[in-house]
Amino acid sequence: MTRILIGALLALAALHVHAQDAYPSRPITLIVPFPPGGVADITARPTAVALEKALKQPVVIANRPGAGGAVGNSLVANAKPDGYTLLMALSSISVIPEADKLFDRKPAYTLDQVIPIALISADPTILVVHPSLPAKSFKEFLALAKSKSGQMSYSTSGIYGALHMPMEMFLHAANLKMRAVHTNGGGPAITILLGGHVEMTVGGPAAVASHVKAGRLRPIVGWGAKRHEAFPQVPTFKEMGYDIEYYIWAGMFAPRGTPEPVMKTLRDAVRKAVDDPEFKSMMVKIDSPIQYLDAPEFAKYWAADAKRLAEAVKAVGRVEDQK
Repeated sequence: MTRILIGALLALAALHVHAQDAYPSRPITLIVPFPPGGVADITARPTAVALEKALKQPVVIANRPGAGGAVGNSLVANAKPDGYTLLMALSSISVIPEADKLFDRKPAYTLDQVIPIALISADPTILVVHPSLPAKSFKEFLALAKSKSGQMSYSTSGIYGALHMPMEMFLHAANLKMRAVHTNGGGPAITILLGGHVEMTVGGPAAVASHVKAGRLRPIVGWGAKRHEAFPQVPTFKEMGYDIEYYIWAGMFAPRGTPEPVMKTLRDAVRKAVDDPEFKSMMVKIDSPIQYLDAPEFAKYWAADAKRLAEAVKAVGRVEDQK
């Protein structure tokens, strides 16, 4: 009888340990390192809804803006690697450590502190202007910018952020000067443009499409290798003779050290999420085609993009916050 009781207790203990180890067993936090309204936030929200179906646990969005994304990125980079704190990052995740090097600053985080789960979307950025600006084509815009060198202003999601870098690349290539007005995210950058406080901004198609359709913003030129399908009338910089290219991608990351079984569960869940009809419909509505890549392919994509962005940061050089 004693042996049976001991066996039963051991079996119960084993079940308890297994239950503790089962992932996920509680809500997951998906950190968005920008305020609501930008590409990272717009992409994270439908992703979270689809992930909840796949993981059978709540996926809670937590906006943690600041320092062009460095605050939220650092939070996840230093989080416990248990799969319960994840990151929806933009391409600017690769830029911030390079900018820290330029200024001899201690990096907020390093790229090897996080590991990729999956790429969700990757769109070329679009230059949009306030409709009051007297320029309806890129040639008209360029002529105006040259005639008012140093006088025009544009909003960004933060210094060296995902909206700042492509604009600096253009200004560097065209030998132009403009005043950057830095905010803490893509949403606020668009808001101050809509209010007429600046003349232009750079945005991901998902963030600017509704405003363009409503006539509140005018698209001028894109940073893609080819025209974006949602903006077929908008030429690329390459068409205009500038060899510059920039993509604002959104991808999911976990802290390095996250157990492999947990990573497999997350990768499988994202794979199911991007195939979810509701998710696909939501991404179509925001004019952001799904560009899914699983972890191995995303890691290669990220490495190549990070190298290109590091070279761009070095070419642009030190950019001081203009206050």
